[in-house]
Amino acid sequence: MNATANTAEQQLPAVSVIMPILNEERHLREAVEAILAQEYDGPMEVVLALGPSADRTDEIAAQLVAETASADKRVHTVPNPTGRTPAALNAAIKASRHPVVVRVDGHAALSAGYIATAVRLLEETGAMNVGGIMHAEGTNAWEQAVAAAMTSKIGVGNAVFHTGGQAQQADTVYLGVFRREALEQQGGYNEEFIRAQDWELNFRIREAGGLIWFSPELKVSYRPRPSVKALAKQYKDYGRWRHVVARYHSGSINLRYLAPPAAVCAIAAGIVVGAALTPWGFVVPAGYLAAITAGSVPAGKGLPLKARAQIPVALATMHMTWGWGFLTSPKSLAKRVIASRRPAVLASN
Repeated sequence: MNATANTAEQQLPAVSVIMPILNEERHLREAVEAILAQEYDGPMEVVLALGPSADRTDEIAAQLVAETASADKRVHTVPNPTGRTPAALNAAIKASRHPVVVRVDGHAALSAGYIATAVRLLEETGAMNVGGIMHAEGTNAWEQAVAAAMTSKIGVGNAVFHTGGQAQQADTVYLGVFRREALEQQGGYNEEFIRAQDWELNFRIREAGGLIWFSPELKVSYRPRPSVKALAKQYKDYGRWRHVVARYHSGSINLRYLAPPAAVCAIAAGIVVGAALTPWGFVVPAGYLAAITAGSVPAGKGLPLKARAQIPVALATMHMTWGWGFLTSPKSLAKRVIASRRPAVLASN
């Protein structure tokens, strides 16, 4: 039995964990330590692609490199002068060397057993990329409110990587655990996609015949943005780039993506009508406020009162800024991105 177990352990593929890092002073150490604590018996390395941070991120990264210099699971760094996420990912992929590539962000923490489970799922499903649940968790009342909004259907619709669901084939997944051959075959991430780069890469993998697989067995703890302003910028960028994706690939849009811009237009129209013509126009924004207030009740179950009270603010921020970003996304941005389109590369026989 022991000989069999040892043979199985020796056959585990080596893993490279790649991390795009920019201004992650608050969570970088926690994120890396969650990786190093993984009970995975195959070889493993962690590659931090460091952007031009304005906080203590580089100092913390240097400490992590020094602390693991003589360990089996080593941390090393590579520069990313642009600060852009897809450029960071490509730099880290190039600097890494193992056949399984695990993407992790600097404000995320892998759950116990994540890497071992992902490697098993790659083998069981034959997928080129597997991913799971983006489990938002807050450390204070505001972050708890945002986490509740991000994991509720009233906040994000039916996105399984936010709310959970059955294991299934997917268009894209959160972060991802890839076979290196898929990344190298497709030439890595398209660096024109400042956001939605995961979706675009997974689109090419699927076009080439590769399987993308979602499993609720995989869970990553995600730390929400720490302020209304930061959350608004995040979701405005999400909406902006979702419209780019819609123009890039017309078949990718659905009602879930159209709901926020429709809500922005309806609320704006209601306010104008209410102010200029009839008070009945205010029924629309009032109805929206009532809906998110009611929806925040089940979303905030079990949270402190201070956190529950802020959920409607988080929901409105997410919906309105996402919708505004979608509506104001310039065609020129989409044209530039479309001009950089990379056709899917089929595996050679």
